[in-house]
Amino acid sequence: MALKIRLKRVGKKRNAHFRLVVSESSMAPTGRFIEEIGIYNPTPEEAEVRIDEEKALEWLKNGARPSNTVRSLFKDSGIWADYIESKQ
Repeated sequence: MALKIRLKRVGKKRNAHFRLVVSESSMAPTGRFIEEIGIYNPTPEEAEVRIDEEKALEWLKNGARPSNTVRSLFKDSGIWADYIESKQ
């Protein structure tokens, strides 16, 4: 079972916001998920990003692989650097 951390689209047409979820890679991106670890809303003037850092690091240490977009959100918030530091 391969786990992915990815974005799940929610919201209305032309007013999307996203949830960061942990799910199996075989599931549809908008399908079932194991746990929600944050939100990402790109529509306001400054994008709103709220990520539960402890849960994110726990899932990364357990082998969940982030999508490219989620990895860039992790890098912007400093979670990715903490993960790399903890691996060494």
